[in-house]
Amino acid sequence: MCNITKSQDYQTDIEQINQIPAVTKILEVICNTTGMGFAAVARVTKDRWIACAINDKINFGLGVGGELKVKTTLCQQVMDEQKEVAIDHVTEDPIYSDHHTPKMYGLQSYISIPIFLTNGDFFGTLCAIDPKPALVNNEKIISMFKLFAELIALHLETFENLRETQTKLVEEKTNAEIREQFIAILGHDLRNPVGAIFSAAQLMFRNSLDEKNLKLAKIIQDSTLRVRGLIDNMLDFARGRLGSGIVLNYDNDKDLEETLHQIIIELRTVYPDREILADLNLNHQTKGDYKRIAQLFSNLLGNAISHGSKDSPIIVTAKSESDFFELCVINKGNKISTETEKHLFKPFSRGKVHLGQEGLGLGLYIASEIANAHKGQILVNSTDEETCFTFKYNQ
Repeated sequence: MCNITKSQDYQTDIEQINQIPAVTKILEVICNTTGMGFAAVARVTKDRWIACAINDKINFGLGVGGELKVKTTLCQQVMDEQKEVAIDHVTEDPIYSDHHTPKMYGLQSYISIPIFLTNGDFFGTLCAIDPKPALVNNEKIISMFKLFAELIALHLETFENLRETQTKLVEEKTNAEIREQFIAILGHDLRNPVGAIFSAAQLMFRNSLDEKNLKLAKIIQDSTLRVRGLIDNMLDFARGRLGSGIVLNYDNDKDLEETLHQIIIELRTVYPDREILADLNLNHQTKGDYKRIAQLFSNLLGNAISHGSKDSPIIVTAKSESDFFELCVINKGNKISTETEKHLFKPFSRGKVHLGQEGLGLGLYIASEIANAHKGQILVNSTDEETCFTFKYNQ
């Protein structure tokens, strides 16, 4: 009955139209309300007319994806003039009684409403046809068609926005992976030169140094220890984000108490003006990765040194029983606000940072990841008098 070619283009448009749940119902309502036998949503361009969705009760012979030559349709006129065409009875219509389109397809009633996207672009038409006359050229029917066309346009715009958002998400994910791979490679490559600097500083202490050079060697040593800690945090962050996560090694070459004391000694050396009081009661063997626990402890202790009151000692307590291990780091100072506490263990989230407290903001994040790897947790209790970070897990 109609001149049809099959189109493989505009597949996305066809899929999006058919993903709109209301389209099937809209076409059904159009046919029932107007009494017309064929209704469709068409994608119309200067060169193409493609059926995206149809309701065919008269065996017009056009399926989804089917294509008409656009010049044989009145939809080209709708696109060019950007206004509807509605015909009740072609034979009696003074404008369209001799038009080639009704003659070619044997039509007596016709209505086509433009579908405009919210940005003003023309998408296509919502149309209906029938070989018998129908009352469609009136305000009630035209208003109904316009309302349906606007609804379809809003759904299409939603799909487009979703597609753009998904594209941006993929791009951001790719960029994030590249950044994190860069961090991992950078951290790995920095280890060797930092290790060499630290070794050189150690050798300097073996020589007889005057007071000035001794201070310089001490600065080099202390700075190297800090850089080494930052590199470890960077690498652990990159591993976590790239999927491998924190890996535990239970093959410990030192006992836990000695390992924790070593961290205290290191930080006392780096911060000789800060008082650190320790009470370690490890009466039972603790199952865990001691190097990772030491890293967690170093991050918590370093955090207390950075943010705690400089006039009050930092108190460290640790205890182990047959079924649990607990480590606490307590410092005097300002109370952590409720809002800041929500983001304490997120990477690069440090709340309000004061002069001298700058950093990557990874320490507490890495500490929480180590706690999670041990099936444990870090609890925070902050008051106007003191702040306590507690790491605990069951054995």
